[in-house]
This record gives sequence, C-alpha cells and structure tokens, in this order.
Amino acid sequence: MPKRILIVDGHPDSRTGRYVHALAKAYFDGARQAGHEVRSIIVSEVDFPLLRTSTDYQEREAPAAIRQCQELLAWAEHVVILFPLWLGSMPALLKGFLEQTLRPGFAFAEASGHGLPQKLLSGRSVRIIVTMGMPALFYRWYFRAHSLKSLQRNILRFCGFRPVNACVVGMVENMSQAQRGIWLGRVQELGFRGR
Repeated sequence: MPKRILIVDGHPDSRTGRYVHALAKAYFDGARQAGHEVRSIIVSEVDFPLLRTSTDYQEREAPAAIRQCQELLAWAEHVVILFPLWLGSMPALLKGFLEQTLRPGFAFAEASGHGLPQKLLSGRSVRIIVTMGMPALFYRWYFRAHSLKSLQRNILRFCGFRPVNACVVGMVENMSQAQRGIWLGRVQELGFRGR
C-alpha cells in the first residue's frame, strides 16, 4: 500500500557530496520506484531563526518557512530523518529546526489538569538514519546511543510518532565505495518498502 513519505535531510551543509544527501536520495528513489508519494525538506535550505526564549517557542507564530514544513509533517504518514552525528548528537541546525517545527499546538497540546500532554502527531511512523565516524557498535555499546535514544523517546515519541526505528551507519569516512554502495542499496530498499 503506497504511503505519503516525508524525507528530512538534516545535514547542515547543503553542498553535494555529503553522504547523508546520497542516502536521502537513495531512500527517495526507492520510495518513488515503489509508488509512494514522496516529499522532502532539506533543513540547510530552510530559512528560520533559532529560538531564544520560551515565549518565542510557546506563543510566537512560527516563521512562514517553518509553517510550510509543518504542513508537510501533517501530510506525511511516514517520516525519514537523516543526519550526521556531530559532537555526539544531531547538528545544531537540525535541533533548531525541530524546536521550531515541533511546537505546542502543532506537535503536542498541553495537558489539562495533571495529565500528560496530548500527542498531536500520532499515527505517523519514523525512520532515523544517522551517519558517524566511529563504529556503529561502539556508539551503541559504549555511548549507549544516548543522543539517538533521546531523539526517539524525548522528542519523537513525545509528539506521538510510533514506531520510531533507526539505522546507524558507522565509519563513514573510512568506507570504501563498495561499502557505501551497500548502504545506499539498503536505504533504497527501506524506501521501496516505505519503512
């Protein structure tokens, strides 16, 4: 069954040649080949300010570019977020984008009384694809994938996304062309399957 898929390319460097961009294209191509409806957000090309106060986050209207991204998120049934691991976490630009986009009233609603906030983005699944210089097993074992788990649990599940799956692509700087091609094929297959 075809899905409405949104790909969020979270690499802050818009120049071609970044492996995250190639992975995003591979997912896009696989999804299109299978007949899924696919849209993309390239975070490095979205013009938005960083939030600096809780008032900005909770009360001020989101910029027009962010409202367009929110419309795409509302449209999507499945979201794919790709980014490189920088200083053990997502790049600041992607974090700033998520802060702007996943605002109260759009991503969640404050609870009345003492209940939990209402998850306004329920019914959508997510695939996270993270690239890094260290071995993926080392990131998962030694660092316990803390930043990935935080994104999964504290941001995406908090807003209602389920299931939230992830791929960790390690040692990207030292990969051979053949190894890069294997990962591109895997990601294209994920796109084909809409997963």
